[in-house]
Amino acid sequence: METLWTNKKFIKVSVIFVVLLCIFTFMGICKENHNSFKDINNQNTIVFNGHGEVKAVPDIANVYFTIHKEAKTVKEAQAGVASIEKASLDFLKTKNILDKDIKTTNSSFNPKYENQALVPCTQFGCPPSNNVIVGYESSENITVKVRNTDDAGAIMQGLGTLGVEQLSGPDFAIDDTDALQIQAREKAILDAKTKAALLAKDLGIRLGKITSFSEGTNYPVPMMYAKADMAVAGVSSAPAIIPKGENTITSDVTITYEIR
Repeated sequence: METLWTNKKFIKVSVIFVVLLCIFTFMGICKENHNSFKDINNQNTIVFNGHGEVKAVPDIANVYFTIHKEAKTVKEAQAGVASIEKASLDFLKTKNILDKDIKTTNSSFNPKYENQALVPCTQFGCPPSNNVIVGYESSENITVKVRNTDDAGAIMQGLGTLGVEQLSGPDFAIDDTDALQIQAREKAILDAKTKAALLAKDLGIRLGKITSFSEGTNYPVPMMYAKADMAVAGVSSAPAIIPKGENTITSDVTITYEIR
């Protein structure tokens, strides 16, 4: 009997201890969160935005085209594509296009099906039909990087005479934007710092250390001037020299300062 009473007393004391431990732990967490919240609210900061941009003339032009052939057999279809591809590559070499600047982005061949009836139709209707392979088609998609942008129009004219399809471009772009992006960022930071110095003077406050920084960039979108139907419909429709214009690289920064 005494042992049973002792066990009950031990269990009761243990439960009370666990409850008290939970209460003190919860109070500690609440106090810590309250202090953190208080520190955040007591921190005086001010935010400035800056914008910078750099303009540059595109130094490359991308040209795209497809070679597509249909034939009774896979071998014949692929041979037709290979013939036009060789003529295209030979022409591009005469325009000083390097091998590394010619890229096949996709190559495929597929069977062509035709829905054919097993027996001829009669006055009572047509019997069931089956899909029958009637030939094959082969195609390649090729991208060409033209480093002498003044040759882009002439290159498109020449490719248009060789039997290529879906000829499009040129997409004028900047080959390496890293250095220009750095310049745009520097301008954006200077813009934000200038605004910060002027406003601090007007408000009569002192700026402390930078507490946060973020950047949003805008890389230039390639500019397309010629369309596929212009080059395919008539070679003379594509000008020999196409205006390149300018591309703009921008940077937008956000700087947060501590107010002393």
